[in-house]
Order: sequence, then C-alpha cells, then structure tokens
Amino acid sequence: MQESGKDSIDLSVHNATKNFGDFVAVDSVSFDVEKGKFFSILGPSGCGKTTLLRMISGFIEPTVGSILIKNQDMAGRPPNQRPVNLIFQNLALFPMMNVAKNIAFGLERQKEKKAVIDKKTEEILERVGLPGFGEKKVDQLSGGQKQRVAIARSLIMKPTVLLLDEPLGALDLKLRDQMKVELKTLQNQVGTTFVYITHDQSEALVMSDHVAVMNNGIFEQVDTPQNLYAKPATPFVAQFVGENNKWEITIDKVSERKALGITKEGFKFSMPLEENLQNDDILQFFLRPESILLQPDPSIRDLNRFFVSVKTILFDGANSRILALLPQSRREIQISLPQNRQFDHIKIGDKIEAGWNPGSAITFPQEKVVA
Repeated sequence: MQESGKDSIDLSVHNATKNFGDFVAVDSVSFDVEKGKFFSILGPSGCGKTTLLRMISGFIEPTVGSILIKNQDMAGRPPNQRPVNLIFQNLALFPMMNVAKNIAFGLERQKEKKAVIDKKTEEILERVGLPGFGEKKVDQLSGGQKQRVAIARSLIMKPTVLLLDEPLGALDLKLRDQMKVELKTLQNQVGTTFVYITHDQSEALVMSDHVAVMNNGIFEQVDTPQNLYAKPATPFVAQFVGENNKWEITIDKVSERKALGITKEGFKFSMPLEENLQNDDILQFFLRPESILLQPDPSIRDLNRFFVSVKTILFDGANSRILALLPQSRREIQISLPQNRQFDHIKIGDKIEAGWNPGSAITFPQEKVVA
C-alpha cells in the first residue's frame, strides 16, 4: 500500500535559519524530501548549503526553525542519535582496515553479533556491486570503488536519510561522470532517501528527482531538473543552471501580439508579449546557446534573423560551440554547434546568418537581478 501525507516525507525542514554573529548563513529555508527520492542542493561555494547539511545531520543546531526526520523533531539530538549518515568528500575510510571491517565498523560499535555483521556485510557488498571485495585493502580500490564502500558503510546502518557532501569533488572528470550514473543507479536500487550537496550543476541535473538552487542562504527555486533548465524562476537560476547568453534590453515598442526589444548597441528583435510589459521597461534577457540556429531554413517564419561574426571556435565534442559577435556590437554570444558536423567549414572571421524563435528567450525585470 502506497504511503501518503506525512508518512511519505522522510525529511522536513521548516524555516531553518543559522546565524553566525551578524552573518546569516542560512535564511528561513523550508523544504520536504519524499521517501526514496534523490534531492540535491545546488549552489556556489559559500551559499550556505554545507551549513544546512550540518544542521540536518546534527553537528550544529539551527538558530531558528525545525528539522523533522520521519515526523520526529531532531531538536537537541546529537548526530549519533539521528537516523542519518553523512558522507564527506574525503570519504574517511580507515586505511588499516580491509573493506569488510570498514563497512562493519558501525555495527561492531553497536556490539552486534559477528554472524549478523558478516551476513549484513556480504549483503550490502552485493547491493553496491562489490561482491567478494570484503578482504581487499582500501589502497587496492579505485576511486569509484572507494565511493561505493563509503556508501555501503553508511547504508548498513539503515539510515532514513543519507547525506552526501560533495562526495565526487576529489575524483577526476572521467570518473566523476561515471560515478554520477552509478550513484543514481545505486540510489534507485537501494531505495534510501539521498540528500546531495554540490556546486556542480551537471551532478545535480543528472542524478536528482528535485533540485534546490541555493544562493546567499536562501533557496531561489526548488524544482525538477527539467523545469530548472527550461523555466528558471530567477536570473540567478537562469545563469547558474546551464549556459546562457545574457544581455540587457529596453522595450522599444509594444503591440497586441508581441514586443520589440533593443540592446544598448541598437540591435532590435521581437519577443513574446508579457503581462504588464510597457515601453521603456528595462529587462534582463537570457537565451540558451542551443536555442540559436545557424543558417536557419528560409521557410521558417517569425525568427529573429541576423548575421554574426565568428570570433572563436570552441571544440568540445558533442558540446562544441562558437563565440560570435552580435551585429552592431562587440558583445559575445555562445552558439551551440550541431553534432552532425554540418558546420565544420566555419572559420574564425566568417559572417554567418543566425536566428532564434522569439519564444525561446527568458526575461526578468531589471530590479529582480541578484548581484
């Protein structure tokens, strides 16, 4: 039978605030994490995400607010009395112990019987894809295997919530990409609720069911990865999640169906009409690199068409793009290159037609910009 209501929520944070003197590290943050979900907190260094995680784990108490795990208020409970486990970037594995001893460490401290410990250790090694690794030394493991041992050591204690603080930060890029997939697969298999802290947008988008984008101690937006990318709620989210071209525009003309925007350099283009939009309004304008078409089909109507000058070609396999200059300006924009290599002939200095659908852009009033 499916759980509903409060029983389906593993973690509930209400108005959590943490002050350090006059500095507000976390400012009235509230959110719920459903049972069995992968929830990420994404933000730049210093935004408050690790402070929030330490409040959940019990290493520090909130100045204001409450933290509930399985509907139980955690106020005053030390870390060892909370149904959570925390994995740090350095993993903190014991090099003098083999894999099985590392995993069994918590159970041995609880004075569990050896037969039970051995059985549970074998089972958890199977679940994390490391059967038969119990006798191996830590220094015999790859970076990805060490990650799985650290997770196994936490999961064997059956936490309600597993907290992960930048656990992939010390890995090289190739292994990090591999571990993103492995972590998500593992979380699906074990069904434990994960709360994951990261400054890497790719990690958050690939693995998470929901992502909170944090900035200056607050949550700017909590949403699915798809909505964060396609429908950012604030300028900060638009800039922090994915690549975006950004410039300031002034509304030059408003008609019944559309508005005309103009850049400081005099470049004009049409955009969808939004409620309460008026002449001379100043907006922040965002456009994804992949929303710009190169040499668009002449039959496509209503595109904003213009010629750009190619300044630089940035080859990065499937993520290759060009830096180009907008007409009448020295402003650079990024344009994604399709993977079919149809634009391999492009050279620095070329002038090439480009265009975008007016509905592809996202705008915000000037006063909403977060510094």
